[in-house]
Amino acid sequence: MRQAAATCSPVVSESDDQNHPLEAIDRHTVDRLLACELPGDQDITDLARLFMRYETFPGAESLRNDLDRVLTFWSINRDELNRRARELWSSGFRPGQSGADEVGSGFDAQQSEGT
Repeated sequence: MRQAAATCSPVVSESDDQNHPLEAIDRHTVDRLLACELPGDQDITDLARLFMRYETFPGAESLRNDLDRVLTFWSINRDELNRRARELWSSGFRPGQSGADEVGSGFDAQQSEGT
């Protein structure tokens, strides 16, 4: 019995790390960022916000390691990432925006030109 208890103790000490409530959702975002070769505006802001969320969180080590891997893959550092994210926010960028939404279909313009 005593031997079984001794083998369980490392598991208890490793579980001191917390699980973030959004970690499962954020894992999908991180996986998408790892597959991204040329980051767009949404990618830059996603990576920056995830670094902010997890940089002092006591857990999610695998996710934090993957965030660092994304930076390496994109050949930028945290300062560059933060600079680019600040520029995007200052220019009016908001998550979920896309250029297609702003342009429209052009259907109404074609109708008014013909009349």
